[in-house]
Amino acid sequence: MPVLKLTRRQGLGALLATVLPMIIPGRAQAGRNLRIGMIGAGHVGGTLGHLWNRAGHTIMFADVKMEAANRLASQLYPLSRTGTVQEAAKFGDVVVLAVPYGALPQVGHTIGAGISGKPLIDATNPYGWRDGKLGRLALKKGAGIVTQTIFPSAAVVRCFNSEDMTTLAAQAWRTPPRLALPMAGDAAQALYTAGWLIHDAGFDPVMVGSLASAKLFQPGGPGFEAQMNASDLRSLLGVAADNPVNRTLAAQFAGGM
Repeated sequence: MPVLKLTRRQGLGALLATVLPMIIPGRAQAGRNLRIGMIGAGHVGGTLGHLWNRAGHTIMFADVKMEAANRLASQLYPLSRTGTVQEAAKFGDVVVLAVPYGALPQVGHTIGAGISGKPLIDATNPYGWRDGKLGRLALKKGAGIVTQTIFPSAAVVRCFNSEDMTTLAAQAWRTPPRLALPMAGDAAQALYTAGWLIHDAGFDPVMVGSLASAKLFQPGGPGFEAQMNASDLRSLLGVAADNPVNRTLAAQFAGGM
């Protein structure tokens, strides 16, 4: 099935209300274990890797520092392995960016069209002091928009960037109400996949809107490090209670996995 892009004319809510019933599989399929290509084996990649390993997902770690990738693969054996960036991108049903924002152009050059149509989770954050001109551009225009230009063939979703990894490690699977994590993107299938991975990591997903809206929870935005439950986060970011993605995901998660 081709990637379903959300156009301005169709509108996010109207389109998803139409297509989600067609693309969402049954619970057994929707909650199946995924293969994740993790680009980066530092604090971000390691934290997310441990959370998803607990949920039963298989991860291939790739990092310029292969000793870090090898260490994580050893810790999370047998559901993890290592490979090159290209191998991880090919391996994953979904690919995760867990590197400094300034490294994204090089990653994009390396994996190129190999991730065409795949969900690409951007868990990075831009900082002008570290990422130079690219970081300043992303802070101004919005990291979601800039990341999509670097990976034009991928289905980019911004998520897992709104909280420090130390917070995520401490708050995962807490007693309800769980910590909510915002997400934003323009491709319906990728948003649904990201929502399940947020859930499987021990949090509640909150669909905020298109990639442009991801600016709301990047550094400097009101949703950055907000540490709220889903209801409060929706209120803070002005997300409609009847947002079709949030409504459908909530229905799927009701009753657990």
